[in-house]
Amino acid sequence: MPRGKFVNHKGRSRHFTNPEELEEERLKEQKKKSLKQTESDSESAEEEEEDEDSEGGDGEEDEEEDSESDGKPKGVSGLIEIENPNRVTKKLSQKVGRINLEEGTSKPELTRREQEQIQKQKARRQYMKLHAEGKTKQAREDLARLAIIKQHRAEAAARREQEKKEKEEARKKASNA
Repeated sequence: MPRGKFVNHKGRSRHFTNPEELEEERLKEQKKKSLKQTESDSESAEEEEEDEDSEGGDGEEDEEEDSESDGKPKGVSGLIEIENPNRVTKKLSQKVGRINLEEGTSKPELTRREQEQIQKQKARRQYMKLHAEGKTKQAREDLARLAIIKQHRAEAAARREQEKKEKEEARKKASNA
């Protein structure tokens, strides 16, 4: 007897099922399926005859009823309805027309990162627009600096003009004298 909680299966002898037993089980399953199909076929034929007499022969409702009757619950699951979120259920077959309509109406949703990126781009465009109009704080500061620089340049240009005039007058005086 191994110590501990878990049993190690390595090195033990393996048990294989006989091919004859497998074949017998397969034949039994085929017989059960064929019996169920014959029973369901006879029931569906009776239901179709009743439906044709009463409605005029809509075939879509018969298909839905057959699919529900085929999935007979096994064991206790027929008595107790359990919703297991991990259980994979068989998807019902859908018509191609319905699938195309459903795909066309649903728009792909953006991820959080894509939404944030789009918001950043919109905010940047809005900021640049306001900046061009001179409505942002930084734009006002830039315009004030530009005004000061223009004023200094204008003063420097006026000084240079004044100096040129003084030099020309000094030359004229020097050449006259």
